[in-house]
Amino acid sequence: MHVFFETLQAQPTQGDSMKPTTEQDQTTVSSTAEAKPQSLARRGFLASAAAGVAAATATAASAANDKFQQGRDWTGNHPVTYPEPAFEVLDKRFTGRQGNATLQRIWHGQGHDAALWCEGPVWMGDWGNLLWSDIPNNRVLRWNEENGAVSTFQSDSGYSNGHSRDIQGRLIAMEHDTRRVRRRNYDGTWTTLCDSFGGKKLNAPNDAATTPDGSIYFTDPGYGIMGPYEGHKAEFELPTRVYRIAPDGKVTVAAEGPMRRPNGICFSPDFKKCYVVDTGATDGPGNPANIIVFDVKDQKLSNPKIFADFAPGFTDGVRCDTDGNVWCGWGWGGMETNGVRVHHPDGTLLAFLHTPEVIANLTFGGTKRNRLFMCGSTSIYALYVNAQGHALS
Repeated sequence: MHVFFETLQAQPTQGDSMKPTTEQDQTTVSSTAEAKPQSLARRGFLASAAAGVAAATATAASAANDKFQQGRDWTGNHPVTYPEPAFEVLDKRFTGRQGNATLQRIWHGQGHDAALWCEGPVWMGDWGNLLWSDIPNNRVLRWNEENGAVSTFQSDSGYSNGHSRDIQGRLIAMEHDTRRVRRRNYDGTWTTLCDSFGGKKLNAPNDAATTPDGSIYFTDPGYGIMGPYEGHKAEFELPTRVYRIAPDGKVTVAAEGPMRRPNGICFSPDFKKCYVVDTGATDGPGNPANIIVFDVKDQKLSNPKIFADFAPGFTDGVRCDTDGNVWCGWGWGGMETNGVRVHHPDGTLLAFLHTPEVIANLTFGGTKRNRLFMCGSTSIYALYVNAQGHALS
């Protein structure tokens, strides 16, 4: 606690300076003049002390209210006690919290390098890199695991959003502005996998997931053609859907509905379930903010059911761990919804990782796929967990 001391000096009034005095009066005045500043100084001390105590009390109250330490010093210069206070375990079945690991903000750009909206992370294990989109800045950034350096991987990215990898390890990009799905080949060239269906342009592909047979499933909610910030304004030519690109390149509709705006997508470890996020809530109150789970059979999605609801906020990106738990970014419902929710395969909420920013998307990475990387609006967060992602990395 810091208490600031202040001594107030008494100033004679105009009446005091003009009053004639005797010797006795002078003594009295002198005594009063000495007592006056002491009295005022005492008042100043008490006022300052009270203010200091009040400030300390407010700080303590603020700290008490921030039990998940979302307002911590994210530079890492001040330690955080274990276990990680931001990781709230809600069900004893959850074993994914690593007791001696801390939530880190591994990147936050400054000035001209600052990100506007981070999305679409993908772990490139053979490169030792994390890639992610900064959609409004029309670029893809790269974080190097070895030294923490961040650089621009791709400029003029087509305002790409989500990324994935095919079973050959090639990068797959969902481009908003160009309204297409592209693959980066081993030699660095790009191949367009899909930009239309039935002779009509795609809306704006968003996220993708691959299956062992080489299929690529992707969502097409259309956010990239709703305005200039993440693409450009254009008319919708197709319904919002989930599509499948077969190994031979043929494109079919995997699901049309019940999602209003199909967004994030991932498969269970056995590939018998497909989870699709519905961010219909972005269209206004009363619209869905949930995850729909499908049965997968013969490459087809069927029997859709609500897996979990995320109102008052909504989720965006999702990934499964090898136990089948579903890790979901969350936000847009106030500070208390910022973070990552973890759901059991039966839909039960197991845990919640609190973060200071909205988490749009996430992925598992690192050598053992046990490090959770999160796109937190303008920052990248990372946390080692006692779980492993099952997707290709």
